[in-house]
Formats: sequence, C-alpha cells, structure tokens
Amino acid sequence: MEYPVCVLAVPRAVRLVATARLRDPVLAALVPAPLLDDLAEIEGATSARQRRQRFSAGAYPSGRPHAAFVNAAFAYFRPREMNRFNGPDRGAWYAAFEVDTAIAEVSHHIRRELERVGEYQAVVDYAEMWASFAGDYVDLRGVEPAPRCLHPDPAIGYPAGNALAAEAMAVGVNGVVFPSVRNSGGTCLVALWPHAVQSVAQGGVWRVVWDGEPEPSVREVPSIAELQGSNAN
Repeated sequence: MEYPVCVLAVPRAVRLVATARLRDPVLAALVPAPLLDDLAEIEGATSARQRRQRFSAGAYPSGRPHAAFVNAAFAYFRPREMNRFNGPDRGAWYAAFEVDTAIAEVSHHIRRELERVGEYQAVVDYAEMWASFAGDYVDLRGVEPAPRCLHPDPAIGYPAGNALAAEAMAVGVNGVVFPSVRNSGGTCLVALWPHAVQSVAQGGVWRVVWDGEPEPSVREVPSIAELQGSNAN
C-alpha cells in the first residue's frame, strides 16, 4: 500500500440516512428472517443490479439489528456515477466521527443536486445510524501532501479514491479513515465490506432545510416514532 494502514477501533461513528429509507420492507412483518434471506437470494439471481454488485444480497446477516440498511448501503449505488471510494459497480458504508461532519457531507451532495436544477428548495430529514468499526484501515489522517483521492473536485478525487479502494480490497483491508473534505477538522470513515459494519443502532433525527440559499439551516427534530405519529394524525 502507498499509504499507512492502521489497526482501528472506533466504538461509534455516524452515518446519516434519509428517514424515507428507514421503513421496513413490506415482507418483514409477513415472513420469518430466514425466509427473507432466501427471498433475497432469489432476487439476486434475477436482478441485473445485484448481479453486477460485488457482494451477495445477504452479505450482512438479516438477524442483526438494522441489517437491511447495511445491505442496502452496499447493494444500491449510483449506476452511472462515482463516489469518493466506490464506483458504479458496488456500494460502501460512509460514516463520520462527528455528527456535524456527517451533516456537512450529506448537505454537500444535496446542495450539488439543487445547484444542478438551479433552485435551492428542499427539506430532508436524516436519521443517525451509529455503528462500530475495528480492524485494518488505510489511514490518510496526517498524510502530507494531501492525497489526490481527497481532492474536493470529484473529477480528480473520485477516480483516485476508487483506485485506492480497489487496492485496499485486494489485500483485505476493511476500509479507509480520512480527513473530511467538506468539514475542516472532521474525520470520515468508509467501510468497504458489509461485515466491517458492526453494532448498528439508530440515534437522533436532523432536518436540513434549503430555503432559497445554498447554505441550509439544520436543526434536531423529534424521533422517527414521533414523526410517524404526527404524520398519522
């Protein structure tokens, strides 16, 4: 590896997931978990998307808390675009050591889409998904000069990041820990394998609002259960 690899032990890092994605699958209440795994394998045999991906549909066992969300992070990805450390053929689990860093990262991507349509109007509720991580990670913290994969321009940073991720996966490294590109002083982590995401638990909810300006306002909102209850009334 060109960059150092550290043995990482992170008890809590947060990923923000749009609350619209937190609804359980319709079949979850109708069939037992083992049968859900069988159905996932059947889907994998007939789904072009899953045939392209590098991980099986049940790579993260369904019996673990929030397994569906972990599997979704690796099973669903942009079919025509790269992210910093994954491309159009596989997903990854991105997280941050700090909530404000996670908010800055997700806000950047929504802001970029709003810029494309030329209108900064949107409201997105994000739920915290906390997880723990341990094992070997490429460590880009303190690397000088800054690696090319951390360049803020996606056209420069993303191809380099995908090349680094492919190299890391080839030798069995769990992921990459790196300085946040969107929040100075923050730290991010990407897990490249489903099994690297452990002890997942849901936390608070944040509302990010664009009301005509590129910079959004952010505030904490009631829990998912409270939001669902208010929507039902």
